[in-house]
Amino acid sequence: MDQTDEQVRLLGEDGTLLQHDTYKVDLTDEDLCDLYRQLVVVRRIDVEGNNLQRQGQLGIWAPCLGQEAAQVGSARALRPDDFVFPSYREHGVVYVRAGMEVLSVLGLYRGANLSGWDPQRHKLAQYSIPIGTQALHAVGYAIGAKWDGAEVCAVAYFGDGATSEGDVSEAFNFAAVHSAPVVFFCQNNQWAISVPLAKQMAGPVYKRAFGFGFPGVQVDGNDVLAVYAVTRAAAERARDGAGPTLIEAITYRLGAHTTTDDPTRYRTSDELDMWKAREPIGRYRAFLERAGLWTEALEGEVQAEADRVAAEVRATVEHMPDPPLSDLVDHVYADPPATLMAQWRQLEEFEAQFQAEG
Repeated sequence: MDQTDEQVRLLGEDGTLLQHDTYKVDLTDEDLCDLYRQLVVVRRIDVEGNNLQRQGQLGIWAPCLGQEAAQVGSARALRPDDFVFPSYREHGVVYVRAGMEVLSVLGLYRGANLSGWDPQRHKLAQYSIPIGTQALHAVGYAIGAKWDGAEVCAVAYFGDGATSEGDVSEAFNFAAVHSAPVVFFCQNNQWAISVPLAKQMAGPVYKRAFGFGFPGVQVDGNDVLAVYAVTRAAAERARDGAGPTLIEAITYRLGAHTTTDDPTRYRTSDELDMWKAREPIGRYRAFLERAGLWTEALEGEVQAEADRVAAEVRATVEHMPDPPLSDLVDHVYADPPATLMAQWRQLEEFEAQFQAEG
């Protein structure tokens, strides 16, 4: 999808800073440099996750390669008390919100844990594998927060393919009717697995919001500053009681849908090359160079941090213990029924036979 007149952009593809009548960025030089660090580290985490899966250390991996600006920029725009509801690809959001809790994501994809973290600790829900369900979760939370008088917003992340699910349309309608303080953040990466955007919808995602009675905004999802500014404005609007906003971040999935996917079967190398030229980190580094903020020292520090995080990711994953068998039943019911406990005792007895033989 090419840039449109409605699409918000603050950085040209060569890193030139653009002016916008509505959206501004007032970050300090330190914050601007830290954005670069987070973009680079998130990409390194993603590359490491992909490599670990190929080496048999993870069962599957859902890459976010190319979508770093959409995730880092939006997550940086939120307050600590805002509640985030991710799908299954938001590794950058998790890193910004919760730091090395991202290791729990790798544990999930390794099969070493069932969820990974306490959602209340970082106001970050667990990954949602079913497509679109997290949008309804976010709206429910937002309505409850509104009733409680809390000045917070909820943010639901999903892809373009999820907008074809009824759950997302239902979430839009509930949010509009209840004027819920929620931001719907769609990372439009052009492909719903192997289905291209043109076969999913006849019009842009962000315009769907108007049919439900709330505003939508389209932003260049590879422009980290524009994503930050648009998300901050939508979150502030939600907290101020003005209701939901739908953000469509136009980006591109440079990698596969997951490591079980072969994108060469359904997309061309020319398309991939075009979007590689638009990838977010190179553009943002060009901006820092133009602004006089990029230095060899900064690059060294950022790459050293990326190396450190990558080493921690690899060492942690390779030594993750197997989960206890009791995880199968411990987190299903607060008050387990007798039938489940009877099944659990049978399983314990079955497993004990092998331990005795050992």
